[in-house]
Amino acid sequence: MTDRTAYLGVDASMLGQRWVGPEPAQERARDALAQATGLPLAVCAVLARAGVEADAAAQFLAPALRDLLPDPRILRDMERAAARFLQAVRARERIAIFADYDVDGGASAALLMVWLRALGQSVTLYIPDRIKEGYGPNAPAMAALARDHGLIVCVDCGTLSHAPIAAAQGADVIVLDHHLGGETLPPAYAVVNPNRQDETGDLGHLCAAGVVFLMLVEANRQMRAAGATAPDLMALLDLVALATVADVAPLIGVNRAFVRQGLRVMARRERVGLRALADVARLDTAPGAYHLGFVLGPRVNAGGRLGAADLGARLLACDNPAEAASMAERLEQLNAERREVEASVRAAALAQAEARGLDGPLVWAAGEGWHPGVIGIVAARLKEAAGRPAIVIALDGDEGKGSGRSVAGVDLGAAVHRLEREGLLLKGGGHRMAAGLTLERARLDEAMGRLAELLAQQGAGGGGAAQLRLDGVLMPGGLTLEMIEHLEAAGPFGAAAPAPRFAFPDMRIHSLRQIGESHLRLRFDDGQAAPVDAVAFRAFESDLGPRLAAAEGRRVHLAGRIEVNTWGGRQRPQLRLEDAAFPMG
Repeated sequence: MTDRTAYLGVDASMLGQRWVGPEPAQERARDALAQATGLPLAVCAVLARAGVEADAAAQFLAPALRDLLPDPRILRDMERAAARFLQAVRARERIAIFADYDVDGGASAALLMVWLRALGQSVTLYIPDRIKEGYGPNAPAMAALARDHGLIVCVDCGTLSHAPIAAAQGADVIVLDHHLGGETLPPAYAVVNPNRQDETGDLGHLCAAGVVFLMLVEANRQMRAAGATAPDLMALLDLVALATVADVAPLIGVNRAFVRQGLRVMARRERVGLRALADVARLDTAPGAYHLGFVLGPRVNAGGRLGAADLGARLLACDNPAEAASMAERLEQLNAERREVEASVRAAALAQAEARGLDGPLVWAAGEGWHPGVIGIVAARLKEAAGRPAIVIALDGDEGKGSGRSVAGVDLGAAVHRLEREGLLLKGGGHRMAAGLTLERARLDEAMGRLAELLAQQGAGGGGAAQLRLDGVLMPGGLTLEMIEHLEAAGPFGAAAPAPRFAFPDMRIHSLRQIGESHLRLRFDDGQAAPVDAVAFRAFESDLGPRLAAAEGRRVHLAGRIEVNTWGGRQRPQLRLEDAAFPMG
């Protein structure tokens, strides 16, 4: 509620944010949970925010796949798709996989490739070039695949590909997707998609890899019913976890179990490709959800962004250490190139968006010659900067190709799909948090204006000043490794399950120093317990770094996420500092 008193009295922090604490009802639920379960108050704050009751707390903190995995057959066409897939396996038909070029598409393809390899069957992988072919199936590629294959499986794409699938004459096509469906389905043998218009939407939070995994669960069930031995699926959950986090799928329901179990599988370092990728990224600890989204995911994506479309999928499916090391090194190089390209586009897009205004329901920018491979990342940066849905468009000739990212509570994919139906886009689609589009340059302003109207109807841009939502207050004496371990059990954290943030009120800061060009390290204490380390990344790219540096020795409120810092074999609690404010008075 906007008329509630700002948390700790912070109406305007050093970053201009209003601090918002938990609702009174949530605080009462937190206290009741603490009394009933004996769990730390900070953990109960996260459980209360998620609406978890005391009798469900234990299961929530230890999500088991067997308890949360839905019956795959509740999805339309699932049994039909799995049966046709197994028919192709038994008959040794040639199978092709047509996948999207992002992490979700690559992981989805790798799931099928690894599963088929366990049965001694090879497969053809086809991933379109982002610039030359664009997203999704295209008629020439599908027709060519159909000439040499009996079955084509489209993963993370295909739901809106009527003409390209019709062009696959002589082959059956199975679509395993999660993008928003249209009023009619393409002429495929089966379309399995929790976001088909005739589905309930109960599993709409799945990414494509989650849908592919469910299809393999159903395929294994049919194999066992026929007396055959089926491949191990639990070992594949590292791929599902990677795709779920990297595709910003909501970490609710079975997705929580996918990621929790997948991280355990990944920690064993048994997948050759992921091990090689972790090594080139210098990831020397067991990965968490953060590493999937911000360390491994961007590297898998780099090939699709800069012209090596199938490299990420091939690495994820690779079982040869030498080949995996070579591919991982190439992806590392491409990721470094991507950063350079992204930086120049980001600067131009942000300047344009700021000149247009960051306070509307939609933030957008369009530029000549911007690399289509980085516009999605730049859109994410604009979204973070403005707290609004963002679209970034690369203009080329008479057309523009755009990519968008949304904020919680605003369905960007539905709005883009509506825009296409209204004729303002040549092509458009996506899901709640991300979308892609193609439009005529002459209709750019008209299309963006209409998109802003559609997003405003969903409430975008109506939130007023930026807010930092906090789960409660912590003091240095209560910040222990054991407490952080309890908090991590309430995760994984990500889309629809934000990491808990806490305020440390009235702290004294000292030992402050700048690291590199823009980062900040400091220590703080309350005069009673041992000091706590804090790090603020990119602090000197905003007002936070200079204002904190000027406040050394003074009392301040600090806010952010707590984590474990591992250095030299030692572990210590640390605050990932995100904002600060001076106490009132």
